[in-house]
Amino acid sequence: MKTYHVRPRGVCSQEISFDLDNGKLHNVRFVGGCPGNTSAIGKLLEGYDARQAVSILKGNKCGLRSTSCADQLARGVEQALEEEKQ
Repeated sequence: MKTYHVRPRGVCSQEISFDLDNGKLHNVRFVGGCPGNTSAIGKLLEGYDARQAVSILKGNKCGLRSTSCADQLARGVEQALEEEKQ
């Protein structure tokens, strides 16, 4: 299992971390952001297929912003999956 840290851009959260183990997400945590929403995302994604999570979360927006904490997580997971391919 490998832990990844993402520095999100354009959102309230300052850091997102998660573990990837055999293509499954674990221990998704946000520093900052809307606590109820970000903790719920982490709980919902525990053990979830990382590729499916990306397809669901990528492109979600927060209000008038062009991104969201969920979208930033998806982008980070996508990048981690690419790294694991190499």
